[in-house]
Amino acid sequence: MQSFVTRLARLMALLGGLVLTALVILTCLSVAGRGLNTLGHSDLMEGAAPGLAAWLIGTGVGPVTGDYELVTAGMAFAIFAFLPLTQLTASHATVDVFTGLMPARANAWLIAFWEVVLALVIAVIGWRLYAGFLEKLDNGETSFLLQYPVWWSYGASFMAAAVAALVSAWCAAARVTETLTGRPILPGNGGAGH
Repeated sequence: MQSFVTRLARLMALLGGLVLTALVILTCLSVAGRGLNTLGHSDLMEGAAPGLAAWLIGTGVGPVTGDYELVTAGMAFAIFAFLPLTQLTASHATVDVFTGLMPARANAWLIAFWEVVLALVIAVIGWRLYAGFLEKLDNGETSFLLQYPVWWSYGASFMAAAVAALVSAWCAAARVTETLTGRPILPGNGGAGH
């Protein structure tokens, strides 16, 4: 099961990375288009090179239509896509003010407790995303500019959240088992390196 969960978490992180890369490229193109459009409409350009300004404006250069809608939907998916690998490798940021003074056994129980809590929180978020997905599917809501069905982004985020919930449940069970048996199962003991 460990190898399946690891492969699944890595696959989701890869998908999240691809979506995030596409969003970065989209944002850069939109910002560059907006800048060129502003340049074409500037008094300086219209005064110094009116033909060039007219040509630039005539090309239709400008921001990518619906860039905000696409970035919003894509970022939601990317966040949930990165969550399984973060959970599996115990890479969440932690604040260890008092736990350094606690015995190792108490720390192990504390880590297991928070793994269970986080698994429950991710499951609840996934459940609510599913409810939102069904609502958007039923009412046929579309995005404002691109007019794509909003349920698409809810569905993609729900699928990533479902994988995150599965991996989180596995991690919670593994941490509790580690604490009970004293035998390590998962890499790391909680907390990102900082």
